[in-house]
Amino acid sequence: MQQVFFSPHHFVQSSGPVWHGFVINIKIMVVAEIVVLVLALGIAILRGLPGPAAFPLRALAVVYTDVFRGIPLILVVFIVGLGLPGLQLRWISTQSVFVYGTIALILVYSAYVTEVYRAGIESVHASQVAAARSLGLTHWQTQRHVVLPQAVRRVIPPLLNDFIGLQKDTALVSLLGVVESAREAQDYAATYFNFTGYTVAAVYFVLLTIPLARFTDWLIRRDQQKTRAAAG
Repeated sequence: MQQVFFSPHHFVQSSGPVWHGFVINIKIMVVAEIVVLVLALGIAILRGLPGPAAFPLRALAVVYTDVFRGIPLILVVFIVGLGLPGLQLRWISTQSVFVYGTIALILVYSAYVTEVYRAGIESVHASQVAAARSLGLTHWQTQRHVVLPQAVRRVIPPLLNDFIGLQKDTALVSLLGVVESAREAQDYAATYFNFTGYTVAAVYFVLLTIPLARFTDWLIRRDQQKTRAAAG
């Protein structure tokens, strides 16, 4: 076990190539997180639109979240990675597996983050919305200046938890041929018949995840302290 997974020699030797692949994981994570934050917020806003005229948009938002929360991410990776090239879209290179993997992550995690946003929006008391409307603010102005600032502030900790999961799931894009850390570890194992590269990849993921987890815990504690101070 020690020689196969925890060999000091192979740990040092594989750390360079695996780190090179891990940089790809970080790039995918950053791009996906930025798009997810914007897209999910837009879908959450659509889902909360009032009136019968907005029913088709609300229904579309519900269908999107239900479908992509219900399909396992690994299947979405295959569907996007194998399906989009067949469409021969000019604005996406047929060899851009990086793009396909990132799109798959965005589709799935946007559905989850939409529900996080929606929970934050619904946590804002209706009296605040009524007060804003009584002052003459439109629905959009109320959302922009009253609801969304409070909602986003409240959902930052669960958003960070989702992004910790996204950061780990970037390893699944290796199924499409993206040479990220897991694929580099696999290639190292095939070359040297030693699996320590997988341990190196795991260490890199843990080193990135732990600071995010501790930062999330700090935000939660700070929010609890503010809540207790306000109640007192």
